[in-house]
Amino acid sequence: MAKRQGRMPTIWNVDDELWKLIKPIIETDMPRKWTGRPPADRRQVLNCIIHRMRSPPRADQWNQLPKELDSDRTAHRYFQRWVRNGVLLKVWRKLTRACDELGGVDWRWQSADAAMGKARFGGIKWARTQRIEAKTG
Repeated sequence: MAKRQGRMPTIWNVDDELWKLIKPIIETDMPRKWTGRPPADRRQVLNCIIHRMRSPPRADQWNQLPKELDSDRTAHRYFQRWVRNGVLLKVWRKLTRACDELGGVDWRWQSADAAMGKARFGGIKWARTQRIEAKTG
């Protein structure tokens, strides 16, 4: 397996090389209609989604996108459609295969990270346990 050379920079925007790799998957999701409003720039929408997924959680997450990025509603709508249609899963598979070909994936050991959040309003209120027999003693 190839050894990684230091830490890689965090991805916030899709560069040209990455876009060439995943553009065919994203562009085939919804063909261009010849009537109505033109579709949003899918590369910019993907940048919005990456920015949202890599940012710390806030109250109005999609509303907190920087102004230079696309509309938050547009990005959220595309995100929901891409998840529903399996587009992001196909992109993930393509990128995983590309990393595997470069020797960047160690298949012997994988882990997943999860975020734990504070339970709002104190969590679930449990009822008292009912006694099944009389108290002796």
